[in-house]
Order: sequence, then C-alpha cells, then structure tokens
Amino acid sequence: MLRSFLLLLVVTLMPMALQAEEGKWEEGRHYQKLSTEVGTRSGDKIEVAEVFWYGCPHCYRLKPLLESWAKDLPDDVNLVYLPAALNQSWEVHARAFYVAQSLGVLDKVHDAFFEKLANNPRALSDKQSLADFFAEQGVDREKFNKTFDSFGVNAKLDRSKSVIRGARLTGVPALIVNGRYTVTAGMAGGHEEMLQVADHLIEQEREARQ
Repeated sequence: MLRSFLLLLVVTLMPMALQAEEGKWEEGRHYQKLSTEVGTRSGDKIEVAEVFWYGCPHCYRLKPLLESWAKDLPDDVNLVYLPAALNQSWEVHARAFYVAQSLGVLDKVHDAFFEKLANNPRALSDKQSLADFFAEQGVDREKFNKTFDSFGVNAKLDRSKSVIRGARLTGVPALIVNGRYTVTAGMAGGHEEMLQVADHLIEQEREARQ
C-alpha cells in the first residue's frame, strides 16, 4: 500500500519537476532577447560570444569556468571572443587581442595578458608597453608594430564595437548567444549561472532549427 502510494506520488510530481526545470530561466529576468539581432560569424553553428576586457576581475574569474565549459561543447556550437572597447584604455587592449589573433599567437598571449592585468588593470595601456609585452612572449617587435594599426586589425575592432553596441552591452563579462540573446552575471545570478543560461539558450536555438 505504502509502495503504491509512493510510486503514485513520484509519477505525479515528476512532470511538475520537469516543468519547473524547463521554466527556470526566464526571458527578461535571466537573459535578454535583442530587439534586433547582431551579426555572427560561425556559419551554420550556434555562436556563443564572450564579451570581455582583460583588466576585468569578473572576466578573470569567469575565464576558467568558461574554458572548462567550452571543452564539452557539442560540434554545432562555436565559442568566440569579443574584446570590449567601451573606452579608450579598453580599446588599446582590444586592439592587442586582434593583433595577437592576426599574428597567430593568441593561444600564447591570451593567458599571460589576463595574468598581467589581473594585478594591474592599468598596465599595458599604450603601444610601446604592449610591444614590450609581446616581445617578452617571443613575438617579433617589427611584426607587432606593423600589425597594430593594420587595416585587418582596424576592421576586426570596428566589427567588435558594432556588435557590442548593437547588443546594447555596457559592461563585462557578457555572453551573446547566436546574435539573439545577451546574458550577464547580474541577470543570471552568477558566473556559473551564466553558462547554464547559455546552455538553455543553445538548446532553444537548436530546437528552433528542427
């Protein structure tokens, strides 16, 4: 009798629990849907873009969580990085990101850049100090100087500004999911929750394609 009652209780409550889990993340509360989509560059894949600044302590704390999360991403999802240039000092660091990317040394420089600015967010704030830093990472100084103000870097920086402006983001870190949604720690409830919301939106986008 007791066993039958417990079984009935489980069967009754399970759909309610699943429904509660499905409705855990709410638009307008935990994430924002953009009125106008912003561009993506991941082809047929669902794109998740992290908007960040190297000197941001919250971005620094999110970094290991994001990297761990990215290791288990399915093949139809692509993680990209958008350095925010919300003011003049941030723009210098965003430009450095694209210099490293253009020179093919981003994997080498990315972590070192975060570590350098974690202790002093105002460090590496001009071309000369950045050239010295890149040289310390084994990057040819002449190549750095030629690339710093190159057309390619300027174009990438302009696009990043346009996407972030279109997403109406004024702080970091933030995630832009498939050009349609933005997620911040403040809305989601924390850094781990940001990634959980991203998972929810990825699945939502995947289902919409079916």
